[in-house]
Amino acid sequence: MTPVVALAVFVVAFFFIATEKADKVKVVLIAAGVMTVLGLTPGAEVFFSEHEGIDWNVIFLLLGMMIIVGIIKQTGIFDFLAIWAAKKSKGRPYRLMVMLMVITAVASPFLDNVTTIMLVAPVTVVVCNRLRFPAQPYLIAEVLASNIGGAATLIGDPPNIIIGSRAGLSFNDFLIHMAPIVVITFIAFVLLTRVLFRKALRNESEHIDEVMALQERRAITDPGLLARCLAVLALVVAGFALHSVLHVDPSIVALVGAGVMILVTRADVDDVMGEVEWPTLVFFGGLFVMVSGLVHTGVIENIGEWAVETVGNDYVTAATGLLFGSAVLGAFFDNIPYTATMAPIVEGLVEGAPDPGTGQALWWAFALGADFSGNGTAVAASANVVALGIAARTGHPISFWQFTRYGIVVTVLSTLMAWAYVMLRYFG
Repeated sequence: MTPVVALAVFVVAFFFIATEKADKVKVVLIAAGVMTVLGLTPGAEVFFSEHEGIDWNVIFLLLGMMIIVGIIKQTGIFDFLAIWAAKKSKGRPYRLMVMLMVITAVASPFLDNVTTIMLVAPVTVVVCNRLRFPAQPYLIAEVLASNIGGAATLIGDPPNIIIGSRAGLSFNDFLIHMAPIVVITFIAFVLLTRVLFRKALRNESEHIDEVMALQERRAITDPGLLARCLAVLALVVAGFALHSVLHVDPSIVALVGAGVMILVTRADVDDVMGEVEWPTLVFFGGLFVMVSGLVHTGVIENIGEWAVETVGNDYVTAATGLLFGSAVLGAFFDNIPYTATMAPIVEGLVEGAPDPGTGQALWWAFALGADFSGNGTAVAASANVVALGIAARTGHPISFWQFTRYGIVVTVLSTLMAWAYVMLRYFG
């Protein structure tokens, strides 16, 4: 009975989040409280369990990067980049969108999605304000591009880190097997945006002349501060890229980087803390507790085991089920805890595979489905939630359904392309 109750609480909470009938932070806190009172979560273990609790790596990664971005913002670099992008696009909406998407997609495989969005989104808001463009379509396109681009490497998307650890897959393994379909999917996505956002891309800016007259170098208010910030940021990025070698979690890298940046810039701590998106962090905490209820009561595991029993020894069907099933379930349950829960089940499937090649195909199908599911809904991936928080804070709010209606289309496209890729490369 408890799995039914846990699922009911989750569905009701998701309904209120999706319809925006109540503030999403209040919804997840109330739902998390109800699950805890009813004994559906692992109790105090929700703060300590790696698989059934709050993912503190995500929370502290977000906190560290919010502090870093808050300090960097003081240098004027975001205004500099915004003016540069506006000039290069010459006020043409589609050209600007493609530029921002390419920057995001290229950065995402080497930074994690959340970090990329936290760096690119403020630039996007500034450039859209300069050109009097609505920022929402550009922010949505960037998040979708980030979730696609991040799938290319081990460190680009949190689900990949989980899968790589469980399956013993290296950075190069992901690059060889995931990057080709990611590049193809991204190109298709860039072409699709011309249709998806056609209403927002109709008119060129009437304010391009005044933007072209601006001197972007004047936007840098403190070159010395910028140099120190970029030096620390470079070390943080290097730490992200080498975390599997250094055996230091990205969250620790981000927190240490934030502390170092505060020291070397002598930033006012109160001002820096004011830049942190506290509602976003609280939302993630509540969401993780909600998902822990589904994990603890066996809802997600039962779904996974049912899928395993259904496919039996038909590994083509197994790969198809993993890909499409992950794309659907990951969109509703947040793809990070979903991946952590499903990884042991996939490992069991792989152990029964007739040969290593088939087993590898199952892992790649699972990875593609989990990664691309991040575009499914507004709460399917950490980057989505962060982007919506930045949008609301800067006066360009994006509703749950405004994001999701685009995300569903992109998820369907990318999942179908991923399925064709897996079938041709591993079962053709």
